[in-house]
Parts: sequence; C-alpha cells; structure tokens
Amino acid sequence: MGLHQGRKVLTLQSLPPRLDTPRESDRVSKQAGFSLHAGVMAEPHQRDTLERLCRYISRPAVSEKRLALTPNGKVRYELKTPYRDGTTHVFFDPLDFIARLVALIPKPRVNLTRFHGVFAPNSKYRALVTPGKRGKGGKSTRKEPLEELTVTERRAAMTWMQRLKRVFNIDIEQCERCGGHVKVVSSIEDPAVIEKILAHLALQEPSLITGPVEARAPPFQLGKFNNF
Repeated sequence: MGLHQGRKVLTLQSLPPRLDTPRESDRVSKQAGFSLHAGVMAEPHQRDTLERLCRYISRPAVSEKRLALTPNGKVRYELKTPYRDGTTHVFFDPLDFIARLVALIPKPRVNLTRFHGVFAPNSKYRALVTPGKRGKGGKSTRKEPLEELTVTERRAAMTWMQRLKRVFNIDIEQCERCGGHVKVVSSIEDPAVIEKILAHLALQEPSLITGPVEARAPPFQLGKFNNF
C-alpha cells in the first residue's frame, strides 16, 4: 500500500561508502537469511548485563529520538549506524511508513519464538537435549497413555495455571485447605465487580482499585513473591 508500493525507499548518502570488508566473527553465523550471534553472554550474577541484553531484545522497531517530520511532509529516520554505502537517513511518505510498521506486527496466535534443528518440536532428538525431556520419545506430563489420547489432546497446550506453576513456581491447581484439585468456575475481569467483591470480603480498600493492574517484570529470585 502507499504511493511508492514495491519501490526502494529514498535514502540520503552523506558519507563516503566503506570499501573495507570487516572480518566476520567466529561467533556469528549466517544461514538462509537468518543470523545467529553467540558472542554475547551473561553470568547468573551479572544482573546489569542481563538487563541490558533484555532491553536490547525488547527494543521497539524504531527510535522516536531519530524520527522526525520534514517540512514537505516526509518522514525522516536517522540510522544509528550508517550503511556501508554511506546512507545515514531514509525518507518515507507517511502512508508508506505506516505500512512498513504494520508489516512488523506479528499475526495473532503465532509463536514469536521458533526453534530449529534438534530443538524443533518434531525433532526426534529434542527429548535428548532439553532439560525437561520433552519431545518425541520423551516423558509425558499426562497420566493417560499417549496412544489413548486424541490428536487434539496430544496437541493441547498447557493451561494458564500450569504455566504459572512452571514459570513462577506458584501452584494454584491444589486447594490449600482440602488438597483437592481446583478448577476455574468463572473469570471476572470487570474492575467494578472486582471492587465490590473485595470490598465485601474486606480484603483490600476499594479506593485502591482503579482499573486493570499494570504489568511488571518477574522478580529476580524465583520463589519469593511478597507482592504478587
């Protein structure tokens, strides 16, 4: 979509092209359009390095500090690192710029993390290299034999309670009083209804509930959840 659909974006080359070819690192691999950089690592105690790596991975598609609107209505984006041909800025029509941003949005219900090789879901060696021994030929978390399950049951994902237990070590599938299995009766998401229930149970001041709870990062050490 856009006026310049399928055309190359307008660029500004304000630096001379680089003719020198840098030596590829031994820890960088490029194959079939994908690149893997294994030169960055963080020890468990290096929290600052891990935070910087997580911030780099979760960075947005563009930087607002290097994004500007020209007097003639073009969208100008300054590159953080110039291209090897000397390109320092790229220019878009507003509609073309929005179209390129929309193309970066993943489709609904699509896994953002994909595994290849021995870590792929259908690899027969996955159970041999994963800590949980999950995969073909590995152990199953179900009590029923695998041959007695339907195709839908075999491919069913874990419930949100199972994921909560696996990631944060919080078990809400078992009742604290009787030890029986807990099942979801209803899911209440309306803040007004939640406020009335908590006010009735006197568990929390109603004035403290103003809307949906904002997301926050997981704690540094698993097993300690004082304010979860």
